[in-house]
Amino acid sequence: MKRILVLLFIALPLLAGAQETLQKEEYLRRYNNLTERVGPAGLGVETLLNKWEAAWPEDPYLWVARFNFSFSRCRTSRVVEMPVDKYLGQPPLIPMTDSLGVKHNYFEVYDYDEDLFAAANTAIGQAITLKPWRLDWRMARIDALFAFEKDRPEMTLQELKALADKHYKEHPVWEMDGMDGGVSEEQFRAFMQDYCVALFPLGSDTGTEAFKSLSEHLLTYCKDEPLYVNNLGSYYLVHKDFKKARKYYEQVLKKHPDDLTALQNMVLLARSSKDKKLEQKYRALLEAAKD
Repeated sequence: MKRILVLLFIALPLLAGAQETLQKEEYLRRYNNLTERVGPAGLGVETLLNKWEAAWPEDPYLWVARFNFSFSRCRTSRVVEMPVDKYLGQPPLIPMTDSLGVKHNYFEVYDYDEDLFAAANTAIGQAITLKPWRLDWRMARIDALFAFEKDRPEMTLQELKALADKHYKEHPVWEMDGMDGGVSEEQFRAFMQDYCVALFPLGSDTGTEAFKSLSEHLLTYCKDEPLYVNNLGSYYLVHKDFKKARKYYEQVLKKHPDDLTALQNMVLLARSSKDKKLEQKYRALLEAAKD
């Protein structure tokens, strides 16, 4: 699954009582009403944010709004022709073939203003400082950094490792919009796997190595997690090290014999290494697992 960067929706918190609380709620309500009409960086938003900050500089929702504002302004897009079939793991926005049969692939490329991006990063950092267990805010910061770094996700990798460290060493009860009961361990692992999967198809050595490094880091905390063990198999498979790839897939299948990812990749591995006997074996196991 591709990580899709979206700006944060700011839900109205359930606040009641004091006049102070009502005033904060009113700023948030006006912000949501305004941005629904004009977007996160439209006319009048910055003026409202300045007034909000003057009144309530310690309101974390203000800083989430400032993140939305600065990140929306920091990036611009253009359509560029490239002599490749995919860019950052994505197919062309406009695939064309000319009268001579020559392919022309056009991709949407984002450019970033570094000062505005820094302002966005500072804003979401301030929000996280004020509410440190909001997982969706931490993920928004990572998503923004991922988009900014494009095919060289070096800082993104460090942020992801730091998030895993915090989760497994401090055991926080993560909060997230839409998850009233908090984030389960299974959900956290799935979120981290989403990032692994997003790193894998970037089309750069940096992205592929980050995919491997993050998977290995996660396995230091949750040994034998099939998601991450399969990742290591896939890393070696694309590097045509079939012996190492097979070792990881078989490690998964030893404990999870019906794991479809490992079975499918073993079929691919056998086909790539031209081992027909092995391919027949795992194709039969795959079909049985699907039944």
